[in-house]
Amino acid sequence: MKLRRSRESRKGRIEIIPMIDVMFFLLATFMLASLSMLHLNSLPVNLPKGHAEVLGTQQPLTLTLTHDQHLFINKIPVTLSSLPGVLRPLIGADGDLVVAADHDTPQGLVVEAMLAARQAGALHFLIAVQDGR
Repeated sequence: MKLRRSRESRKGRIEIIPMIDVMFFLLATFMLASLSMLHLNSLPVNLPKGHAEVLGTQQPLTLTLTHDQHLFINKIPVTLSSLPGVLRPLIGADGDLVVAADHDTPQGLVVEAMLAARQAGALHFLIAVQDGR
């Protein structure tokens, strides 16, 4: 007499469709998470309204000018006279500098800060604006 097992062994199968669904879900999650992590190294200021392209993935060097005429480079407080000395070692090879000036900052101070940054080696100035749509 031949005894049968109570359970028959079956070969397992890998279902590919649910795996693809999970991979698309993870891809969308990581894309949204990476977009929300994009921020400037600046202090919160009242930016002027406008429309501009979104920056790439690299972390930009930011010059912040507040309404009470204080200057910061990536949250490091500087004065107008010490700006070139502090900025020179931080400026990248591309020479990009994001200028985040408060709406109430005097235009003369913004121009003086940009000229001092030009002395330090800044080649391209990117103006930070608040989306005005």
